[in-house]
Amino acid sequence: MIDRLAVPLPWLDRAGRLSWLKLAVFLACIAPALYLAAAFRLDALGAKPITALIHATGEWAVRFLLFSLAISPLRRIADWGKVLVVRRMLGITVMAYAVAHLALYAVDQNLVLTKVASEIALRLYLTIGFVALIGLIALGLTSTDAAIRNLGPNWHRLHRLVYTIAVLALVHYFLQSKIDVSDPVFSAGLFLLLMGWRAMRRFKLPERPWSLLLLAILGGLATAGLEAAWYGLASGVPASLVLAANLDFSGPIRPAWWVLATGLLMPALALLRGARATGRTARPGGSGRDRVAAPRAAPTRAAVSEPLSPSA
Repeated sequence: MIDRLAVPLPWLDRAGRLSWLKLAVFLACIAPALYLAAAFRLDALGAKPITALIHATGEWAVRFLLFSLAISPLRRIADWGKVLVVRRMLGITVMAYAVAHLALYAVDQNLVLTKVASEIALRLYLTIGFVALIGLIALGLTSTDAAIRNLGPNWHRLHRLVYTIAVLALVHYFLQSKIDVSDPVFSAGLFLLLMGWRAMRRFKLPERPWSLLLLAILGGLATAGLEAAWYGLASGVPASLVLAANLDFSGPIRPAWWVLATGLLMPALALLRGARATGRTARPGGSGRDRVAAPRAAPTRAAVSEPLSPSA
């Protein structure tokens, strides 16, 4: 008789059944790695393929980190509790791409580890990125059920460091981008949007479609301000010119508009949730009051013990 695997397959739920949601997210997590491996094999990454891989893995680490931080808003705004089951997978994916990012940098340095260490120590943006990586590894290694039990309340304190890690990762992203920071600005804008939602929760502000719409607008404006401030400080470009570029649609759409478009998904989801709830209460065969007031089921251990995304 074959013993059960100590580590379950990532697309199975805790009962060992196939979870289509986990399978879809798992495929999405490995898709960038498979694409990059194929592009490298086909010599489609340009004159410096290792450099291209270094940048791509770092960018995907940041993206998946933002995806993991979006789980809580998605769960609450869309009333989609099942999405919590993929948070751990996203957290491990962030760590994997970040480790690959450093490993490829070591390859680019001909695996001379003394040189890698000296570069990390002497270059500020590498030091910041390395500290963020250490933090991601710490969160990844403590994402098991055993670690959650052993650490107790300290587990939540440790995993709240994800916000600090995200800031460090974004600073690293900005500093290594040098000239064009459109992608880092977009990522930072999404982070501001997600943190704005958490601030609403923290101060118990109403989460209505109108307030989420206001949050989306403020997120877009903050992104435009961040972009103008960065170019002004880093290259001396007048902030007025950068801000004016956001109103010029003859060229590429600026990151602020993309952040606004992403933020508009939140009020849209809230409206959809409200319409769905209204439809349920209007069904014959039961009291609308009873349906609205019915308590939610208590979250399972799997729901509250996912890493890299605190409950707030």
